[in-house]
Amino acid sequence: MPPQGCELKMTVQLRGCVAAQEFVCSGDAPGDQWVTYFDQEGPRHSSRIDAETRWMESINLRDGIVDMLEPEAKDHASFSTLLRTGHDDFDFWTRSNTGERLRNVGEDRLTGETTVIDGVPLQLTEFQLKVFSESGELLIDSKGQQFVNADHGRFYGGVEERSDWTGEHQKTDDSPVTFAMPGEAGFGSTDPVFDCDMQMVMEFTHSVPDLPL
Repeated sequence: MPPQGCELKMTVQLRGCVAAQEFVCSGDAPGDQWVTYFDQEGPRHSSRIDAETRWMESINLRDGIVDMLEPEAKDHASFSTLLRTGHDDFDFWTRSNTGERLRNVGEDRLTGETTVIDGVPLQLTEFQLKVFSESGELLIDSKGQQFVNADHGRFYGGVEERSDWTGEHQKTDDSPVTFAMPGEAGFGSTDPVFDCDMQMVMEFTHSVPDLPL
């Protein structure tokens, strides 16, 4: 359940064996909202966005690393601009509690397509994001498709491709499958439902060393 002083608003089941709890807290600025993601091992990540969906605070619940948005930016992300014009560029910095600074540069664009998932109307977006170190080294290069809902005031994941500085390339699907509001089945559940059998197969495969041919 959410921390004291906070109210759970919605539970979302995502592909990739993840459950998400969306909540708001009385001590935050108006328009701020939180989400905590749960996998089969429990809570793994929590983040707070503001009314413009800026990444105010991001917490890795496994290693304790916290990233905070730096107040000054060349171009902060703007949800209202995206909804009004169909396009939003961004170029901002985050700083972690380890002292690491990261520059996030990219864009979000409405595709003009809409869909309905579990009764919730969603607009489709395309995005590009490049994450640079303070010295200018490209660390992460990602692109893909997401969903937005104006009433919810947030993005939902979709199909994403990303590569990092090690050369690793990944393709993931974090699309929402079900939305549970207060009083509905599944509301408050932290147990992920979808693709968990596939996740177990992938983890088993990765844990088995390569065998000689």
